[in-house]
Amino acid sequence: MALEFDYTEHSHRRFNPLTNSWVLCSPHRTKRPWQGQVEAMVPDTLPKYEATCYLCPGNVRAQGGKNPNYEGTFIFNNDFAAILPRQPEISTPNSDKFSSLLRIESVLGECKVICYSHQHNITMAEMTNSSILEIIQIWTSSYLSLSNNPRISYIQVFENKGSIMGCSNPHPHCQIWCTSTIPEEPSKELASMRIYHNLHGSCLLCDYIELETSSKETCANFSKTLKENNSPRLVCENKSFICFIPFWAIWPFETIVISRQHITNLTELNEEQQNDFADIMRRITCRYDNLFECSFPYSMGLHQAPVDGNEHNIDSHLHLHFYPPLLRSSTVKKFMVGYELLAEPQRDLTPEQAAMRLRSCPEIHYKLRVQN
Repeated sequence: MALEFDYTEHSHRRFNPLTNSWVLCSPHRTKRPWQGQVEAMVPDTLPKYEATCYLCPGNVRAQGGKNPNYEGTFIFNNDFAAILPRQPEISTPNSDKFSSLLRIESVLGECKVICYSHQHNITMAEMTNSSILEIIQIWTSSYLSLSNNPRISYIQVFENKGSIMGCSNPHPHCQIWCTSTIPEEPSKELASMRIYHNLHGSCLLCDYIELETSSKETCANFSKTLKENNSPRLVCENKSFICFIPFWAIWPFETIVISRQHITNLTELNEEQQNDFADIMRRITCRYDNLFECSFPYSMGLHQAPVDGNEHNIDSHLHLHFYPPLLRSSTVKKFMVGYELLAEPQRDLTPEQAAMRLRSCPEIHYKLRVQN
């Protein structure tokens, strides 16, 4: 009798339509023993205020500027900006085969820092919906004001949480980098969204939501194994937003948060949708912390319409990516090395298995449960 293919046991590749790329999935490797690197546990006992922190209220920053005695959120220009608003411009010619090999172009822009809270020892996972709403409103007003700068084409909001992700300060904060060019990752998604719309006359992410949530058979050849329980990759949802571990996820517990309505950028959200966005951000970050009962590290970022003056209704759909590195526990992370660097990304745990684990996590933070 022929052996039947099992997605939970056998190696296979999955296609990422957003970036036109593939990821290798090797679920049988979850059984291998781990004798590799183990990360040090980060102390979970930070003070509410830290006198040496450059981001706490009233403190002097590294470049000499002084923070106001703020409460709630606080936004300021990055003292060590990666992109500058003024510098000489350059663009090398691309006229022959040799000049095409050594190309360069200058990039102008601005960098902002947004402190989520005046409290040094809190993260989004522990904040209230109303406090997160204040962050979303600053993201929105910043997108609107920065889009008026004719030199800016793209506005990237992102957060690196945890020292394992290269975060240099544990005070809760995110950054906004604005550039005169559209960066590589958003460019891939924009191109894929345009191609998909031209082929099918619909939005890639709108269709993906329908596929993941539909109880009917939306594709004649779609595997029953990958659609069992109707939404095997769903983590949490509300009226306006939905959170999945995407079918093509690279990182073990990677998620994507997508607007249910076809919205291209933050400024199109109404009051109810803003509140729902805050709600789902709190819930997914809380589930992350509860998974291994630690301050769960990740890189997170918004993808929305560029501000380059062009129409982006068919190639942009507001969504947010979480890329967390942890794999087996709070001290064992996924490494992108070897085959991943030289061939293509690879994962062990299937997205369906990962989603099941996140769905089982409560939405009351473990610290509160311990206190009670």
